Amino acid sequence: MNFHWRDGNRLQLLENGEEFFPAVFDAIAAAKKEVLLETFIFYQDKVGARLQEVLIGAAERGVSVDVTVDGYGSADLSGDFAAAMIQAGVRIHMFDPGKRLLGKRVNIFRRMHRKLVVVDGELAFIGGINFSADHLGDFGPEAKQDYALQVEGPVVHDIHRFALANIAPPQAGRRWWQRRVQPPSDGYAGISRGEARTLFVTRDNNDHRNDIEQHYLQAIRDARSRLVIANAYFFPGYRVLREIRNAARRGVRVRLILQGQPDMPIAKFGARMLYNYLMNAGVEIHEYCKRPLHGKVALADYEWSTVGSSNLDPLSLSLNLEANLIIRDHGFNRKLHENLDRLLREDCRRIPLERIVRGFWWRAPLAFVIFHFLRHFPQLVGFFPVHKPKLQLLDSEPLESDPTPLQREHR
Repeated sequence: MNFHWRDGNRLQLLENGEEFFPAVFDAIAAAKKEVLLETFIFYQDKVGARLQEVLIGAAERGVSVDVTVDGYGSADLSGDFAAAMIQAGVRIHMFDPGKRLLGKRVNIFRRMHRKLVVVDGELAFIGGINFSADHLGDFGPEAKQDYALQVEGPVVHDIHRFALANIAPPQAGRRWWQRRVQPPSDGYAGISRGEARTLFVTRDNNDHRNDIEQHYLQAIRDARSRLVIANAYFFPGYRVLREIRNAARRGVRVRLILQGQPDMPIAKFGARMLYNYLMNAGVEIHEYCKRPLHGKVALADYEWSTVGSSNLDPLSLSLNLEANLIIRDHGFNRKLHENLDRLLREDCRRIPLERIVRGFWWRAPLAFVIFHFLRHFPQLVGFFPVHKPKLQLLDSEPLESDPTPLQREHR
């Protein structure tokens, strides 16, 4: 499915769960016709309980509700928790569930990592925030720093079309778009319009393997003044690393905001193997130390920016299913820059080159291996376990005897 640039969109940057969750829950509570929700993680905590409540409320008043969760990220949903939604009329789809091995989840490759919500085909949310309490500040030191967008305007139709196609494959004699109400005939009558030009971009393992990466590469190559990338799991492909370094060498002020208090220590270790390569070219590296960084945002110069689910690491760039919004708008670029600049000033520490040079003798051989791994990773992906992921619809009927929802094949 291919998408095009759309003019006239209204965007609102949402920081952390404190801004994201109320906006989503209010939108679902006000839904009149349809709710489509995709998320990597749906936890049974206070956030999950509130989401369950508003989804059940929407279904009970006749709204069509479809929820898609990932079979790895949301594998711990209990039968009773899911059954309460299913019995109210919520359709819960699980992407590629897998059996545990010795009690451990092992289906780690090619996950559905998107975070999308579309309400009535007119309002959408996209970003990196999962439905879990660890995106709220009161979670404690492990609370995550992250971003999402609330979107209105023509691009919502693209997001809606995409989300609907994922759960409603074509049937004989009918096209998927014929089963739902079309947008108004005049385009977007009644939908709030803004000024932002946006493009909805996805990554999959079929026709759109490199789309998000290509937009990053083009933005970095075109940058002439400033480039700010805030990314939780920074271990990009060799081409991205090379273009970041080249941008700094031609005079662009390049600032990377990476994890200083990681939720996964290996992510910080891997990123630090790349510091010397980048900093020697003039790239500034700042580690965010207030809480674990989970954001996936970037901006270039004074117009281009992106917010979405895609990390700059091998899983997001070469294996997982992702979705980002690419934005060309001066006002939004300024808003995002102000937010990231505040993070840099108040909660980050800049890594000095002298610190990286110390001990380089033992990191150099490992860095050499890492660079060649990144250079050839797209080809190495072919050796990862390959299968056709299935979307399965959870069924509540046998829940009385089995605490785990029965998964019957849907597609």
